[in-house]
Amino acid sequence: MLKKYFEPGALLSFSAYRNLLISTTLTNIAMSAFPIALAVTVLDAGGSASTLGLILAARVLSGVLFAPVGGVWVDRLPRKTMLILADAFRAIMGSIVIFINPENISMWILGGIVVLMGVSDGFGGPAAGAIIPSLLPDHLLPSGNVVRGILLRGSYIAGPGIAGLIVVSLGTHATYIATSVFFLIGALLLIRIDEGPRVAPVGKESKFIVEIREGLRVVWYYKWIAAMIVMASLQLMMVVGVENVLLPVITKRDFGTASVFATSAALFSLGGAISAVICIKAKVKNPGLVSVAVWGLFIFAPLVLAFPSSKELIFFAYFAAGFSIGPWEAFWATQVQREVPAEYQGRVFAIDYMGTFALMPLGMALVGPMVNIFGEREMLIGVAVFHLLICAVVLFVPGVKQMKSTKPPYYSQGEQSHS
Repeated sequence: MLKKYFEPGALLSFSAYRNLLISTTLTNIAMSAFPIALAVTVLDAGGSASTLGLILAARVLSGVLFAPVGGVWVDRLPRKTMLILADAFRAIMGSIVIFINPENISMWILGGIVVLMGVSDGFGGPAAGAIIPSLLPDHLLPSGNVVRGILLRGSYIAGPGIAGLIVVSLGTHATYIATSVFFLIGALLLIRIDEGPRVAPVGKESKFIVEIREGLRVVWYYKWIAAMIVMASLQLMMVVGVENVLLPVITKRDFGTASVFATSAALFSLGGAISAVICIKAKVKNPGLVSVAVWGLFIFAPLVLAFPSSKELIFFAYFAAGFSIGPWEAFWATQVQREVPAEYQGRVFAIDYMGTFALMPLGMALVGPMVNIFGEREMLIGVAVFHLLICAVVLFVPGVKQMKSTKPPYYSQGEQSHS
């Protein structure tokens, strides 16, 4: 049955892509396992929940702030080089915690290590999105992006479970060692990847800040990309951030167990995987319209939390809400890879990463004050309405429905002068 997927021309017949899949799966298991060990370390060392929250937020913030810088280097250097360096650096940072005794580590030192790991995220994230067109033919990009997305989501679920088992059975030292080994193996798997020659812009080398600004110009040039990044940023801050905070709070309060939260998260991921596969199989004329319309299904998550009458209803709602992310995995990265010239894709994916996650920590931080002002149920209903409103507005931007611009591909002024 599986043999056909390895036949010449099939998705898994491309060894470079297979190596990337295995590498990113291992590194993302490690990335999702690390916060579990980190939480145990912080609390064992006398830190509070507030301290842990600040340290975790610092990693997200550093990744967001350094994403534009990472995007420039991803477009300057081979993408596999950036991925190898990012994974190797994460392995080193994870190992440092072991050598300085995690039981008595200073919160400032631990925070610094986590910030540096966040910096590596700002380099590795854009590189992972930009490298795939170098590894697969164009017609396999949709399925290649979807398979990678499904494995990543699965690894994010598996990581905390693996970390929990190691922490309980062997301790935090062993957990940090395991995450570092996973990062290191992930880096080694990328060495044999051949992504072909790097595509560089014609003309003189630009200054660093000029290249960052040009990345912003590229995103603005493709209005549909800019509009969808802004939409995602607002919704992740006001909707997803609120839901992420209140799901464990409400389910633990109303049902007295953390299993409802864990099961809901798993069902959400399962729904997303099924939805992504369906979208790949279907022939869609307007991928943007489908993506935005189906993304509207996410309102099931805040609405069921506003009226949490039973565990079964929450499970069904989160499974249905999971369908909302499938089209994005099927179409978003593929259309960006097809529309944007290869020499700018690192910066575009970096801006996408930055725009997507920049405001989410703010939204999560504001949940408590907003609940106090508006009330829990009223706020959840409000963010559901806000979600649908933003989805409707973004469809009026030219190119969003098709995820395609009517303009010719973007070229810098230097390239235009040589054409």
